Amino acid sequence: MSARAIWKGYLSIGDVGCAVALFSAIDAQERTSFHIINRDTGNRVRRQYVDEDTGKAVDKDDLVKGYDQADGHTVVLEADEIREAVPDSDKRLEMSTFLPCADIDTLYLERPYFLAPADAQSVEAYDLIRDTMVATNVAAVARTVLFRRVRSVLIHPEGRGLIATTLNYDYEVRDPAESFGDIAKVKIDSEMLDLARHIIDTKMGRFDPAAFEDRYEEALAELVRAKIAGRKPKKLPKRKAENVTSLMDALRRSAGAPASSKGKAQPAKSRKAAPSAGRQKKAS
Repeated sequence: MSARAIWKGYLSIGDVGCAVALFSAIDAQERTSFHIINRDTGNRVRRQYVDEDTGKAVDKDDLVKGYDQADGHTVVLEADEIREAVPDSDKRLEMSTFLPCADIDTLYLERPYFLAPADAQSVEAYDLIRDTMVATNVAAVARTVLFRRVRSVLIHPEGRGLIATTLNYDYEVRDPAESFGDIAKVKIDSEMLDLARHIIDTKMGRFDPAAFEDRYEEALAELVRAKIAGRKPKKLPKRKAENVTSLMDALRRSAGAPASSKGKAQPAKSRKAAPSAGRQKKAS
């Protein structure tokens, strides 16, 4: 079954453009999902909005949004007031700014969507836009109204199509200094750097999401299967805790060198030869 578009509009660069459709790139339906059940009756329960003072349930038609002020008063906003305040959408994705792909700060990426031509007549212009972006190795920033909100979108080519990723606004992203500002500066020993580089070199690979394990989902699925079969769930293997006395010992063990070495540790040979320490130091 073909995917259903969640938004349709017009992608353009100046006077060049085409009709496009937006599709969700994320499918959470494959995850194990549950209903909330009343243990005593076995019946499903439903959520209800309740007035915090009277304790009585509130009908959906009586729900409005409120904004708390510093003085304790609440400003009430009706649904039609919010609708009128939100900018109208002209269904247009105008690619106004282009930037090198290497300049993209992934911290601002929010959620990806597939952006495809909406009809056969749009394919030629769509391919022209995509192929030009591939040739120049750039991404584009565009703005439009999505899901009742003006959003900035990053568009970049991917295979035969385009990926549109909604962006976090600057005010939404916290200052990294809040988390990293108190990290003390430490001088790392050159032997530690050599060992760490060797460990990374032997573990180099390719980005392959299919190899990522969702251990939480796997454990839930096994629990459900076991319940249905009337057996105990299989336990996932736990990592063994290793008693490492120092960071240097941990590095030596990971590199395959004896932890008790007194001199410079020599990393164990791997199937992929690591650069010599001399070449590593030159490259750093």
